Amino acid sequence: MRIKNWIEAFRLRTLFLSFSLIIMGSTIAYSEGFFDMMTFVLALATTLFLQILSNIANDYGDAVNGADFAGRVGPMRQVQSGAISQNEMRRAIVVFSLLSLVSGVVLLVHCKAVLGWSVFFKMFLLGIASIVAAICYTVGKKPYGYMGLGDIFVFVFFGLVGVEGSYVLYSGELSWWVMLPATSIGMLSMAVLNMNNMRDMQSDKRSGKNTLIVRYGIVWGKKYQTVLILGAFVVMAVYIVTCGVVSQYIYLIALPIFIRHLIVVWKTEDNTMLDSQLKVVSMGTLLLVIGYVMGTLLEK
Repeated sequence: MRIKNWIEAFRLRTLFLSFSLIIMGSTIAYSEGFFDMMTFVLALATTLFLQILSNIANDYGDAVNGADFAGRVGPMRQVQSGAISQNEMRRAIVVFSLLSLVSGVVLLVHCKAVLGWSVFFKMFLLGIASIVAAICYTVGKKPYGYMGLGDIFVFVFFGLVGVEGSYVLYSGELSWWVMLPATSIGMLSMAVLNMNNMRDMQSDKRSGKNTLIVRYGIVWGKKYQTVLILGAFVVMAVYIVTCGVVSQYIYLIALPIFIRHLIVVWKTEDNTMLDSQLKVVSMGTLLLVIGYVMGTLLEK
């Protein structure tokens, strides 16, 4: 039972989204002649540790701050339910912080020849910032997730940093054009968070967690969700028109899933019933990326 509790605390369903970042950045690098399998594996491992760190820190922080309580909607939280103690979760946060750090350093050392010392240290500092951001979302005296800043964090780290950063690991330099697909994935990552916040609006309001949904309401949230998803597809199309090839439009195979998702969102009157849509957006994002990968491989 204990193993099951830890697996649930890790929230493995969120990994679809995290891996999408690395796969997208790696595929763009591959299309330009840059790729290394060990870099790809180490980047996936580092992302895995960071995602789990973010999830367990969120479990701990929301329990301590009162956002999780008996009767809340959504998956059972392990600290709030008592399945995992606060001390155990704190130790797990330390362990996964160290795993993220060690994995990230090994990754950067492996890429040192490509990066050079200047980019190496910049990427190292960015990695430290990612660890701190993962923890401070709900942990600390002033967690930024409670101030309505979670969307910015998700866009930056689960979009711009994730996609552009993985590209840099192969190429050794920034590409402004990569910011377009990074923006697209960032918007879909924000859409996942928005679904979470819509589902949890009542409990968040009760605990003083002032997400954008708490501030502006469910109807605004549905409009926001629509803009994020349709905007992500438009930005991706602009990127392919500008830098890509026609075959990469296979990414549009994911569009029907998202259209269906938006229909469900607009028809659902009880926002507590939206939990299943988190996985839909996460898996839909991975399908979009897989479509892009398929198009790139066909061109090669």
